[in-house]
Amino acid sequence: MVVPTGQSNATDRELDVITIGRASVDLYGQQIGTRLEDVGSFAKSVGGCPTNIAVGTARLGLKSALITRVGDEQMGRFIREQLEREGVETAGIVTDPERLTALVLLSVENDKSFPLIFYRDNCADAALNEEDVQDAFIRRAKAVLVTGTHFAKPHSDKAQRKAMQIARAHGGKVVFDIDYRPNLWGLAGHDAGDSRYIASDMVSAHLKTVLPECDLIVGTEEEVLIAAGAEDLHAALRTIRSLSAAVIVLKRGPMGCIVYDGPIPDDLEDGIVGKGFPIEVYNVLGAGDAFMSGFLRGWLRGESHATSATWANACGAFAVSRLLCAPEIPTWTELQFFLENGSRERALRKDEAINHVHWATTRRREFPSLMALAVDHRVQLEEMAGGDAQKLARLPQFKVLAVQAAAQVANGRDGFGMLIDDKYGRDALYAASALKDFWVAKPIELPGSRPLQFEFTQDLGSRLVEWPVDHCIKVLCFFHPDDAEALRHEQIEKLRAAFDAARKIGREILVEIIAGKHGPLHDDTVARALTEIYDAGIKPDWWKLEPQPNAAAWAETDAVIEARDAYCRGVVLLGLDAPQEELERGFAAARSARTVKGFAVGRTIFAEAARAWLDGRMSDEEAVADMAQRFGALVEIWEGN
Repeated sequence: MVVPTGQSNATDRELDVITIGRASVDLYGQQIGTRLEDVGSFAKSVGGCPTNIAVGTARLGLKSALITRVGDEQMGRFIREQLEREGVETAGIVTDPERLTALVLLSVENDKSFPLIFYRDNCADAALNEEDVQDAFIRRAKAVLVTGTHFAKPHSDKAQRKAMQIARAHGGKVVFDIDYRPNLWGLAGHDAGDSRYIASDMVSAHLKTVLPECDLIVGTEEEVLIAAGAEDLHAALRTIRSLSAAVIVLKRGPMGCIVYDGPIPDDLEDGIVGKGFPIEVYNVLGAGDAFMSGFLRGWLRGESHATSATWANACGAFAVSRLLCAPEIPTWTELQFFLENGSRERALRKDEAINHVHWATTRRREFPSLMALAVDHRVQLEEMAGGDAQKLARLPQFKVLAVQAAAQVANGRDGFGMLIDDKYGRDALYAASALKDFWVAKPIELPGSRPLQFEFTQDLGSRLVEWPVDHCIKVLCFFHPDDAEALRHEQIEKLRAAFDAARKIGREILVEIIAGKHGPLHDDTVARALTEIYDAGIKPDWWKLEPQPNAAAWAETDAVIEARDAYCRGVVLLGLDAPQEELERGFAAARSARTVKGFAVGRTIFAEAARAWLDGRMSDEEAVADMAQRFGALVEIWEGN
């Protein structure tokens, strides 16, 4: 890469924006409408104004990066890994071996009170200094974004000013998010984290020295007052204008925003006003970061101020209507969907169509293909054990061997995974979770149940909350479109319960439909079944389907999935204990299908090894080798078709 020098053309740079400053782990109270003292559980996400903006701009299609510090511990690694998943450049993040990553506890007490506690005593990001800001890195970006909080300490102040100086010297823009937190300036107690405004001549004098070096200044009414050191909003804006020619964006909460590009008018309403979006306020924390992300998406891409302001207002509307900060910022696809279609809900978190777009466009990983070894079988392995208590006790060990076989075939490649159950597969789940980027799904159905019942408990919410966030829910349902109406209704109600639980708890879901055991399979059978399930509002991340009789049947299935859910990850084929030759024919027929992404096959791979191993006729090594050979053969067939 050639590093630009001098007054280079900022439009040619590989990064749109580098944000600088706070990086924390947010722990959000999950009980709404209560004091922070009474919150019982928390949801974890990345946080901190510049970190949220780095995520938000990346989601909106900009190339963003972050300069900050994190601790050399699990929370610091979480921030780095999550930013990488979001597409944020992490080369500017320094790992601090001496300090812990900052934490913030937040809650929603009511629609006007949002208590938060900053755990920032000698934290990693507060130790940011000039050495952490590299000239070559800053010159990669069209703009740098600095935040008010990081001007509160001498070393982080110098770090931000260095970044500003480098950017301006080389044709980059400087964006200033006033981001005023009085208690982080030492003006309020630890319990006043939600305090928005305390007048301070010291803070105002300090921030005034920043204003002349900025190209874009964004703040709420209270933040504009503190930046200018004024008591009147009109006077504050004119003070800022006297110090800076920057575009000024005044955030006004539910009233949207006004942009001032030039002299401050006598009537403040005469600025450029973006379209507003009346919505129910659920949580204001993080709304400003979403707003800034939307504005930067327009401003850095040369859109009009009115367009940038509209996008900013829309992103802010999403944030105040949802609970968390960074996770709730919309993606570009989601934002466009909202602007084109609107919403009948004042509480956007209740809009199923928008929520689906948000979920599908913020998934943790992509899986263009998936080849999985299914060992989630319970009843079948119990039958192989023949009621022998010693054999039953060995089933968990056999499933660990299956993981070893799958890992051997995968050999570190993407697109491989396992289906493993909770009943006998605990040790296997631990082993699979230790494999990098391995897809894992777990069943929730009571084996063989028709009507569908869940295994262990019908209360899925309390069960799923214990699952790792990257484990996929798998639910098998015997469903034929010609079943009796009452049975179909009962089956769909149970599938809907599983789908709702998956979305509520934030887990992917795979729905396995087997129609052929309870009726004939015609070209349109599976397509009709899927249509009925989609009609009930169920949109699984994955489908697991039995092989179809021909390409015409797959064409019908493709048409349903593509029309009903463009974001579906796709279909994986099940095996039903078919011999390899039969599966090969099924694979060949499925290759014409656009939605089929791979397979999840079990007994065809493990049955012979399981019987021999349980009988003592096969060693551990031989069982692993046998399963690896059979799984590898199917992989070769699939990849060779």
